[in-house]
Amino acid sequence: MLPTAPDFYLFAFALFFLYWPLRAWQPKAAVWLICLANLFCFAKWGWVLLAIIPVAATFDYLLGKAIFRATTMRRLLVSLSLLANVSLIILSRYIPLLAGPDYVRWVLPLSLSFYAFQAMTYTIDIYRKDAKPAASFADYFAAVSFFPTIIAGPINPVSKLAVQWQKKTVLSAAEGSRAVFLIGLGLVKKFLIADYLAKNLVNRVFDLPTLYSGGDCLAAVYAYAFQLYYDFSGYSDIATGVALLFGIKVALNFNSPYRAESIANFWRRWHISLSNWLTNYLYYSLPGKRIKMMLYLNLVITMAIGGIWHGASWNFLIWGVLHGLGLACFRLIQTKQQDSPLWLRVPKILLTFHFVTFAWIFFRTADLQTALLMLGQIASMKFTFDNVTPGFALILAIAIICHYLPKSWMDWSMVRFNRIPAPLQAAAAVGLILSIRYVAATGAAPFIYSKF
Repeated sequence: MLPTAPDFYLFAFALFFLYWPLRAWQPKAAVWLICLANLFCFAKWGWVLLAIIPVAATFDYLLGKAIFRATTMRRLLVSLSLLANVSLIILSRYIPLLAGPDYVRWVLPLSLSFYAFQAMTYTIDIYRKDAKPAASFADYFAAVSFFPTIIAGPINPVSKLAVQWQKKTVLSAAEGSRAVFLIGLGLVKKFLIADYLAKNLVNRVFDLPTLYSGGDCLAAVYAYAFQLYYDFSGYSDIATGVALLFGIKVALNFNSPYRAESIANFWRRWHISLSNWLTNYLYYSLPGKRIKMMLYLNLVITMAIGGIWHGASWNFLIWGVLHGLGLACFRLIQTKQQDSPLWLRVPKILLTFHFVTFAWIFFRTADLQTALLMLGQIASMKFTFDNVTPGFALILAIAIICHYLPKSWMDWSMVRFNRIPAPLQAAAAVGLILSIRYVAATGAAPFIYSKF
């Protein structure tokens, strides 16, 4: 049951109408209802997850309490948690590569990366004395395995998510309207922009670049940059909206990343929750903070590990190293942060965008040879665009324009949507969700980051 399927939304809205009356009557029972909903989703993804997730969550919950109380062996305890969660990532991401695809289908049908990332924030924060253990196991389990975020984030520090179940809040009309708006926005991003760009040029060109001209390849590269953004930010919008339906506020994940004026600024705007995780839980944990050269090397190491997490291939490693080198170079030459004049900002944005887009070539292609073939086609300078249809060009233009629109326009749209009567909001949401049946019938793609 993925966010590309209508069943997901029927389940979420049914749960919504059970959750709030139960929360008003018995708040603790409402949290346990979320726990059961999380388990139900895991069962839909694969029954074996019902044997793994509760055991892993219990282990980390008990370790968190032990770390908080311990005066000795705290490092050993947190190391056990890290070992267990890293093992989950390796088990679900890398062992299947050796065992073959059949192993994936019946053993681990869902990557556990995002679950493991969230679980590690809990024990590490307690170890660092930045947080206290959750008030109850239900609060912890509801947070660490929260079904809207478990497939592809956003990655939330569990300690910050768990306390929200304790708040005596009701869902305001404004927040409910915002939730519906975000879900609808995410669906539009996914099905009307990302999937269209993928099906109408991107996938074909990246799979067999030598069959297309340099112009078609270049158009596919630019289109992929926006396909990936609209696909992943669309998922994040949906996850944020569904979480908000239950009064839970999750981490911001995107903030117009292609407006970035530097590679460092890009990572403060792109997949923000992962960037924060890599910074707070990996980069700051690496040795050599007092050695200037090590600070630059650690940036490369951090991003290289981030690349390898995406997949065990040279392409992902190169992608990570490119970003690491970009961050290291930026830190080496950066000066005191000041607002740049417009004439300087535009070239900086264009330079950053093209660096990021160049790196996306390695991220998207199946292997290093295909990436080099793609670059070779572009370098051939044969810029014909025979496969760029008017419809494709129109959708890409809309994608670019919408990304660079002022944020105030989106805020204005949300305010206007909030003023529409609630029944009409609900009708619009239901109509959009039901339309997925038609789109899915034509081959809707899963969210890109669901495989990570």
